[in-house]
Amino acid sequence: MQEFPENKQVKTVRRRKLKKMPFIILGIILILILASFLTYRYAKNSYQDGIQLAIDHGKKPRKFEFNGTIKNDAKINVLILGQDRMVDGNARTDSIMVAQYDYLNKRMKVISVMRDIYAEIPGYRNYKINTAYSLGGPELLRKTLKKNLGIDIEYYAIIDFKGFESMVDEIAPNGLPIDVEKDMSDAIGVSLKKGLHNLKGKEVLGYARFRHDDEGDFGRVRRQQQVIKALKKEMTSFSAVTKTPKLAGIARGYVDTNLDDPAIFKTGASFILRGDKDVKTLVVPIKDSYFQNSYPEAGAVLEIDKEKNKAAIQKFLNE
Repeated sequence: MQEFPENKQVKTVRRRKLKKMPFIILGIILILILASFLTYRYAKNSYQDGIQLAIDHGKKPRKFEFNGTIKNDAKINVLILGQDRMVDGNARTDSIMVAQYDYLNKRMKVISVMRDIYAEIPGYRNYKINTAYSLGGPELLRKTLKKNLGIDIEYYAIIDFKGFESMVDEIAPNGLPIDVEKDMSDAIGVSLKKGLHNLKGKEVLGYARFRHDDEGDFGRVRRQQQVIKALKKEMTSFSAVTKTPKLAGIARGYVDTNLDDPAIFKTGASFILRGDKDVKTLVVPIKDSYFQNSYPEAGAVLEIDKEKNKAAIQKFLNE
């Protein structure tokens, strides 16, 4: 059967396309390999830039004893401490939080623990709960949180003020949008005016630390959670996603932690790229579970219903 000329032409074009196909596929593979290599180089260099930033500011990494039990339940619980200042050679913590990330459900939860809770500190007399850190570092605070609130913690992360400021400035170079609720300046190192402002790292830190009003520590914890939500919003923007390696480097450089690099990358990438951006928060003690008291050795404290708070914490972490 004789083929029409146009059919011969079509077959010729097809044969040419088939001959070219392996080269096209090879080209795509090479482009993907090159892109992966460049992405790896970019990530590695950005990560090292973040670490170098901390080194340039004189930060030296420290390791602490911490005996949290790894449960391998697809969740990670991290004790996050904002290191205040040194008093008589002992470090103080300005904030106590427990962050949980659920890898399966891609959910982040944060518990803010009031530092004035009157607690049983293993091996010592009762004091405010943050005193455990001054007496025995993150390990004693871990034991204290377990004994008083029933929280199992696997890892710790201690960040100093300079590190926090640097991370905020990297995440939001034009300032972090914060609706400042009132004029404030007492004991925070900056002066802030009421209203919506784009705050630099030092200003955000001051806002999160302010406690010289009628609300005291309750107001500060509420503002800290406000800052966390604002940072979360910035971190999930496209521009911040591209900075993830450098932010991880800054975290590694400025934050003393027993989390290793793979865990930091895994958790950060999972949350930023796939995580539920609605961060759940809980303040401890919960409402109607405490009263104010005072002791000569501890000053003004919060006496809490431990069982009520333990139940609320377990419900929050496991729901």
